[in-house]
Amino acid sequence: MLLKDLPKCPVETTLTMMNSRWKVLIIKDLLTGTKRFGELKKSLGTITQKVLTSNLREMEDSGLVERKVFPEVPPRVEYTLTDIGYSLAVVLDSMAEWGSAYRKFLKILEKQNPL
Repeated sequence: MLLKDLPKCPVETTLTMMNSRWKVLIIKDLLTGTKRFGELKKSLGTITQKVLTSNLREMEDSGLVERKVFPEVPPRVEYTLTDIGYSLAVVLDSMAEWGSAYRKFLKILEKQNPL
């Protein structure tokens, strides 16, 4: 990813880096530490191997994730957030806080207007 390829708006830049729900969920999983491919796939549930591989490659290319291959048979591959990837924790924390508040808001609305 080159600077000239990014939007001028900082919010749009952030959205570009996290442009799929899978990337956000991968980041959330990796915030707790290094994970192997299989661990990520299992944790994410319905994601396909192809989609997970594609998202991890994009995140590696953009500098959010580091991939380490161990010369073993079978090969072991681990993924870790880079420092800039870890810095997205505050964004995810804010998203979680907003999501919780919105769920409470909907709960109140549903009590006021039951179906």
